[in-house]
Amino acid sequence: MRAIWIRKHGGPEVLEVRETPTSEPKAGEVVVRVKAAGLNFAEISARQGLYPDAPKPPCVVGYEGSGVVERLGPGVSELREGDRVVYLTRFGGHASEVVLPARQALKMPENMSFEHAAALPVNYLTAYHMLTRVHRTRPGEHVLIHMAAGGVGTAALQLCRHIGGITTYGTASAGKHDYVRSHGCTHPIDYRSQDYVAEIRRLTDGRGVDLVLDALGGADWKKGYSLLKPAGMLIGFGLANTNTGGKRKLLHVAKELLSVPRYSMFTLLNDNKAVAGVNVGHMWEELDLLTEEMGELLALYSDGVIEPHIHQTFPFSQAAEAWAQLELGKNQGKVLLIPD
Repeated sequence: MRAIWIRKHGGPEVLEVRETPTSEPKAGEVVVRVKAAGLNFAEISARQGLYPDAPKPPCVVGYEGSGVVERLGPGVSELREGDRVVYLTRFGGHASEVVLPARQALKMPENMSFEHAAALPVNYLTAYHMLTRVHRTRPGEHVLIHMAAGGVGTAALQLCRHIGGITTYGTASAGKHDYVRSHGCTHPIDYRSQDYVAEIRRLTDGRGVDLVLDALGGADWKKGYSLLKPAGMLIGFGLANTNTGGKRKLLHVAKELLSVPRYSMFTLLNDNKAVAGVNVGHMWEELDLLTEEMGELLALYSDGVIEPHIHQTFPFSQAAEAWAQLELGKNQGKVLLIPD
């Protein structure tokens, strides 16, 4: 099989496509011939050496994808050879063939493309988990979504539109405002030319918002907290502010980490506010919950409620270009990798 290897920590140039030995499935496992694989900020952080959970290089990363079941290990009965599946895997997903436990692969709806399937797991699970399990968003609420034109942002906007009656505020560069509006954003805000805190206070007559979904981190978590109404919640789900668009810059990373606010229980109690964190990559011990939520998302897809937006697909041989698209914030929606 072919896989995208991170040879060492660094910029996109450290990526290399290699022929890699295939593995046979063990009991309870399946082999999936990959048709498309998703790319996420976690993989960029792993390549830069900023993701502590990632395997040490040389390594293959990747959390999600879609394909066709090619071989079954002993004891697998819920899947058959030839089944079209969407899968979750803890690293190793950026390969033309993936071996994983059968319970981490779900049959795709008949109306779902391989590209849409590969774009669904990480982004939509993150958004769905935040909006329905952590906060339980309701009609009438006001929600701020940072990086609204990205994969999670697109998913969150579509899900808020489905819940209905929600006013959404999405930070995105001016060139992406038509895009975020098309997915349900009520008030796009150009973070490059506007102070989003001042703009949201103006738009809400100073009342603020019920929920902040923040993948930026650092000082932005403090700003988001300041925008919360009583009983509001800030959910952090990433540290995109540590990304400098290429090789890691440790001084910049240290500065961002030092700017992360510290919340005491007494502060939360007196303010009547809540702070939560979401990292789907740390939920492998809760696989039953993840697969339950994935099943719910696949049903929403079948009903036409959600539909991933594919920004661009790249063959494995152009992996460095794919990484750069996401790393530099040029994408609107999902970036995918296609085995070639």
